[in-house]
Amino acid sequence: MSELWLDQVKWNSDGLVPAIAQDYKSGHVLMVAWMNREALMLTAREGRGIYWSRSRQKLWRKGEESGHAQRLHEIRLDCDGDVILLKVEQLGGIACHTGRESCFYSVLEGDHWKPVDPVLKEPEAIYQPSEPSTHE
Repeated sequence: MSELWLDQVKWNSDGLVPAIAQDYKSGHVLMVAWMNREALMLTAREGRGIYWSRSRQKLWRKGEESGHAQRLHEIRLDCDGDVILLKVEQLGGIACHTGRESCFYSVLEGDHWKPVDPVLKEPEAIYQPSEPSTHE
């Protein structure tokens, strides 16, 4: 497979591009993360969500710690070439490290954020005590 398609992505000054993970059936936005060239190439090659962790400075295969991997259905590039959309099947139904379906679980009500989506599984039951429970 030629990698010329990667040259059409407008990477930022850090060599990254934002990636939106969206449920391929419902259209719900599950999470936003960053990808470098290698992460995007491997995502296409392996058929699963793979991201670049800015805090850990390494590739992050979604689900490698939690078991909640993302099976890839489609990759899209926006009109400006600077945002990736991954249409995925979220295995286990949990994308957020808080144990929710989506990372976008809070709604602005007046002057505060109110969590409105339920925790499907407690983070302590997802992650081992020695593993970090926060991700980008």
